Amino acid sequence: MTEIKKTILLVDDEPDLLESLAIRIKASGYNVLMAIDGLDALKKARTLNPDMIILDLMLPKMDGYKVARLLKFDSRYSHIPILILSARGQDLDKEMGKNAGADDYMVKPFESADLISRIERLLDKNIDG
Repeated sequence: MTEIKKTILLVDDEPDLLESLAIRIKASGYNVLMAIDGLDALKKARTLNPDMIILDLMLPKMDGYKVARLLKFDSRYSHIPILILSARGQDLDKEMGKNAGADDYMVKPFESADLISRIERLLDKNIDG
């Protein structure tokens, strides 16, 4: 019996980072969807219902805080874990991310192994939900 791959929506406005993240995450056995702005991310999250979202904060068209808030405070999508991955590392940024509904927060630059372990932890935690 083959295991169904989990799907992760990656959201970042830097195409090179998006591509390298996609490669790392696919190599760990996940399907990857990509979006380069907040509106596209929101649309894809709502139509494709990914298992998880990795979300940058500073995005064109709609920032990551608003994307997270719109998804987390909508009962149809609130089950989707959101990991914010941002260059903004101040405590205030992290608190705002938490208030927007993010399940975890990572600061760029980051270690790939740490990112993958956080993905696994958030997806495992979400199996029951």
